[in-house]
Amino acid sequence: MQSDIDIARAAKIRPIGEIAAKLGIDTEHLEYYGKYKAKLPLNLIDEKKVKKGKLILVTAITPTPAGEGKTTTSIALTQAMNRIGKQTTVVLREPSLGPVFGIKGGAAGGGYSQVIPMEDINLHFTGDLAAVEKAHNLLAALIDNNLQNKKHSLGIDPRSVRWRRVMDMNERALRRIVIGLGGEKEGVPRESGFDITAASEVMATLCMSKDLMDLKERLGNIYIGHTFDDKPVFARDLKANGAMAVLLKDAIKPNLVQTLEGNPAIIHGGPFANIAQGTNTLIATKMGLSHSEFVVTEAGFASELGAEKFFNLKCQIGGLKPRAVVLVATIRALKYHGGSKLADLNNENLAALAKGFDNLDKHIENMQLFGFKPVIAVNRFPSDTLAEIEALKAHCAEMGVNVALSEGWAKGGEGAIELAEKVVEATKSCPSCFNPIYDFEWDIEKKIHTIATQMYGASGVEYELQAKKDLETIKKLGFENLGICMAKTQKSISDDQYKKGRPRNFTVLIRQIEITSGAGFVVPISGSIMRMPGLPTEPSAEVIDIDADGNISGLF
Repeated sequence: MQSDIDIARAAKIRPIGEIAAKLGIDTEHLEYYGKYKAKLPLNLIDEKKVKKGKLILVTAITPTPAGEGKTTTSIALTQAMNRIGKQTTVVLREPSLGPVFGIKGGAAGGGYSQVIPMEDINLHFTGDLAAVEKAHNLLAALIDNNLQNKKHSLGIDPRSVRWRRVMDMNERALRRIVIGLGGEKEGVPRESGFDITAASEVMATLCMSKDLMDLKERLGNIYIGHTFDDKPVFARDLKANGAMAVLLKDAIKPNLVQTLEGNPAIIHGGPFANIAQGTNTLIATKMGLSHSEFVVTEAGFASELGAEKFFNLKCQIGGLKPRAVVLVATIRALKYHGGSKLADLNNENLAALAKGFDNLDKHIENMQLFGFKPVIAVNRFPSDTLAEIEALKAHCAEMGVNVALSEGWAKGGEGAIELAEKVVEATKSCPSCFNPIYDFEWDIEKKIHTIATQMYGASGVEYELQAKKDLETIKKLGFENLGICMAKTQKSISDDQYKKGRPRNFTVLIRQIEITSGAGFVVPISGSIMRMPGLPTEPSAEVIDIDADGNISGLF
């Protein structure tokens, strides 16, 4: 069996100008990054065409160690739709180097459903994450400089500053550090730390911005902390947002690449879905809709995380009207949710599969709350038996949803033709189904309660003392009309990672609520959320290598 990188390297890659031509974009508009990558200027976005385009969201059941293949399915669906004559572009997030060199791997799809050049995309790509990192850390440097600067000090209370630094690598040793040691000229000593770049508020803000000037204004709205006399301090008070926007002037432009079958792919932005909104930039989605009849996009993790934020945050802020939803499931994952051990997932187990349907059903219901009847994409594995496939099909029929087998990994677009045909039908039957589950004008607690009870199935919400104090701060700052970006485990529908299947009769406990005013939302944190991952015992970095001819190995 060929590896992903071998398949990608053997594929015929077209000059990026040929891919742009499929979108009706003249090569004179491209900003080239070599032969096979280019940035697209924002003036190519056409808001009238955006409203006419058909936007398709790919989400999934609750993730498991067995893997679900959401990105692979998104790419396979795009390739299949182009095969049946539907002009379609896939719009995805950019990979983070942390997972690439850690344990999760890249984010370019797999098998015969990948975006290429795979090595470039999974590594530095066009430098967008580096630009986000630099802009974020510039603000951190300006904050500490102001703490040190007695002549032009804003009087910021160092104890109130929550702005940490970021780097695009897994490094557990930097999670909690003390900075400013070494004497009076070396800064003000205080506790701080590093997050991974994908967790940066600058990343979240970039992904919610409409254009460069909107980005600059949003960066200025970033809340830093308060002064000793309890006045709020924002990035604009440090005059930081202009320089930050300068660092992001190229990063704000979407990146054009291609699928293995030569279809357009736009990859831009990369916030995590368990701590941020988990979707590509609003700009990239609108760019795709401006030049394609259909756009396939994905949201990180499962429906109660990525999809919820896609609908309630991205679509409400950006004025997007999705037309269909694909819900990715695997028989292996459903058996895992039904109690089967990871080592036994290759064995037929109809009892565990039936028990695992509970998890699938909740995600179907979640999409119905937004007005959609999802198409179930069964990402097929060789171990799936005919009896298991028939049982899943019968259950989907009982739930009143369409189901299609997808073999995109093994067969590319050809393996997702059935899925493509059912998705196209779904877009016809749902021209105006979308309905968000909350209004931004509701108070913060009502919005949190709605998400917890409707999306997670919780019986209620409780707040720890710090979260209650944060609610008071939010009200005092006049931020009650911001959106909600829940931060919780991706391993369960609930806020307890050990509760598999479909948990019931539980209460969501909110520890604290962070203010992400640049992006336009607050972040209620439930449970222990890791903003700086660590490397595993045997990191992927140990097998990634390069030879004398520049050929890379070990990426996946």
